[in-house]
Amino acid sequence: MNIALNKLQVWFLTGSQDLYGEETLREVAVHAAEIAGYLSAHEKIPVEVIYKPIVKNSDEIYDTIVEANATRECIGLVTWMHTFSPAKMWIRGLKALQKPLLHLHTQYNRDIPWETMDMDFMNLNQSAHGDREFGHIVTRLNIGRKVVTGHWQDEEVVDRINVWTRAAAAWHDWQGAKFARFGDNMRNVAVTDGDKVEAETKFGFSVNTYAIGDLVAVINETSDEELQALLNEYEETYELAPNVVEGGEHRESLIEAAKIEIGLRKFLEAGNFKGFTDTFEDLHGMVQLPGLPVQRLMAEGYGFAGEGDWKTPALVRACKVMGAGLPGTTAFMEDYTYHFDPDNAMVLGSHMLEVDAALAAHKPRIEVHPLGIGGKADPARLVFNGISGDALNASLVDMGTRFRLIVNKVEGVPVVEKLPKLPVARVLWRPLPDMKTGCSAWIYAGGAHHTAYSLSLTPEYLEDFARIAGLEYVAIDENTTLTGLENQLKWNELYYLLKK
Repeated sequence: MNIALNKLQVWFLTGSQDLYGEETLREVAVHAAEIAGYLSAHEKIPVEVIYKPIVKNSDEIYDTIVEANATRECIGLVTWMHTFSPAKMWIRGLKALQKPLLHLHTQYNRDIPWETMDMDFMNLNQSAHGDREFGHIVTRLNIGRKVVTGHWQDEEVVDRINVWTRAAAAWHDWQGAKFARFGDNMRNVAVTDGDKVEAETKFGFSVNTYAIGDLVAVINETSDEELQALLNEYEETYELAPNVVEGGEHRESLIEAAKIEIGLRKFLEAGNFKGFTDTFEDLHGMVQLPGLPVQRLMAEGYGFAGEGDWKTPALVRACKVMGAGLPGTTAFMEDYTYHFDPDNAMVLGSHMLEVDAALAAHKPRIEVHPLGIGGKADPARLVFNGISGDALNASLVDMGTRFRLIVNKVEGVPVVEKLPKLPVARVLWRPLPDMKTGCSAWIYAGGAHHTAYSLSLTPEYLEDFARIAGLEYVAIDENTTLTGLENQLKWNELYYLLKK
């Protein structure tokens, strides 16, 4: 599944006014085109930054923003006020805006030219107060946006723009996205369920249920040629346990897993789905719970979560788009069990079968073992230890009155123990600020046991995404205290009540 950020555009929109005269406006345009070109060519910016002619009045602003709304490749606007641009000119355009917004508070020159600066220079380079005028009206109109301050060639500024462009790309990817739900929610489970109509209204993606029999019908159409080609790929890509090689005791389980992968891939591609979920309570007609197929599809960019959880596949997919081309990966994860050693407290994350193959720290091994849940045949799965490093866990939950995005910074820890009797993929991490505070804060915030676990993103990506999506954002990091978090949650509750 291809995630091609380089086909997307961000439009660079520069404000001025007719007051300054043609010569000054030509210089404004030259400077704006240079900044847009610099950002577009920068190796850290994954999308094309398109210079748009400078806007000097209400009609030009409105027409450009309406054009941006209608341009499919345009995922957002970067605005900059080179000179003073009276903000009342922007009201009509900003009220029509339907794309994410980044306000770049910069100026063309980095340094003040102390010896040569005159009033002509001052009139031309007025970003210091032109951007304040623009910022006021955006705040008054209550439009969510990211503000980045600093010189446009500053690497920190470029980094922050990069983060926003990736968050905007993920939002763009959600618009019209489809997620398949094979079966319904796991019975009696609260956090994995939610309001799918509200999600589609607010976020732009749809979730619909498909009978498992529809999928089984596609699986059963698998040809011998397709099957053999995939089995050959398994043998070339992974280590195979002795009991799944040709002639092995559980070879048939691997064959069934390959059939499921072929059928599942065809179903997802035919429906243009970007993610999916299933549940072990609804597998009628399937020989085994899909483990290996799900692991491989996630590694290719599909969002996934188990047990009918439809919010986490959407979040995993968004994170995969944000992290496209970056080191590390984002995976569906579940907090499974704790290591409460006072000197080395950790969380072991895993799932019954479906841990993203892109997390593997070494060559994964295909194994077949009994699964004491679901009542199906022994399923094939990839077994491996996960990569480690700075990471985060993110959870998208339905609070009834709103959706909340909870993000906990964590430290991924290398798996050094052998775990000879645990036949699943697994990762270890330490929550920040510490195990007790981090886990307690997660529970206070209502976070789910399913998460998007990312080693490619920092919290800034999720914060930008939350701002674009209108999500309540709750951060758990090195600065978190339980008293402070509880107060924040109470204040948030009041804010959203008053907002509604």
